[in-house]
Amino acid sequence: MVYYFQSNIVDPPAFIYVGKDKVENEDLIAHGWPEDVWFHVDNLSSAHVYLRLPDPANAPWTAIPKDLLTDCAQLTKANSIEGNKKDNVTVIYTPWSNLKKTGDMATGQVGFKDNKLVKKVHVEQRENGIVNRLNKTRVEKFPDLRAEKADKEREERKKERMAAQIQKKEDAKVAQERMEIKWQKAHMYDDLHNDDNMQESSNQDRDANWEDDFM
Repeated sequence: MVYYFQSNIVDPPAFIYVGKDKVENEDLIAHGWPEDVWFHVDNLSSAHVYLRLPDPANAPWTAIPKDLLTDCAQLTKANSIEGNKKDNVTVIYTPWSNLKKTGDMATGQVGFKDNKLVKKVHVEQRENGIVNRLNKTRVEKFPDLRAEKADKEREERKKERMAAQIQKKEDAKVAQERMEIKWQKAHMYDDLHNDDNMQESSNQDRDANWEDDFM
């Protein structure tokens, strides 16, 4: 089971999801999306919380709005049995793509490919107003995470193919326009050398008295 939440403090609302247990966390680790940001209470057992960024290209994980970051941190703390009871806990977060899973790790355990890409946020205490607001949006589902990711990747490939086709047509159009301009430059004086113009500029067909025109 996966719990889905919405943070309505940003527009459009942010999409957050949480694994129910360590077994579910394994699927979340395996089938996360590149735009997902992973949250966990540092040095304590907790749920794996994911924030799905709507536009990571323009709003990357390093620039999560402060209030949204607080929501994610509070939700992460609230979903840690031990961390929920403590004050002054640290929540760590990093892009899903930075997560590392090896065969010798326990179920639900995860490491990092680059520790420099792990950020921390201090949570002084639980803020019930934030947690209650988020819990009101909670929806429980049994998703096929593998299939969802496969569908997403298929859609991404389709978009890439369409973009490539559009770019190919645009490149062909530009190439054709350049060829036409090049041809026009190469033949811009052709009309000056046609038979009629050559005859008009030649003296051989003129009347014997043509020079009289200048007298």
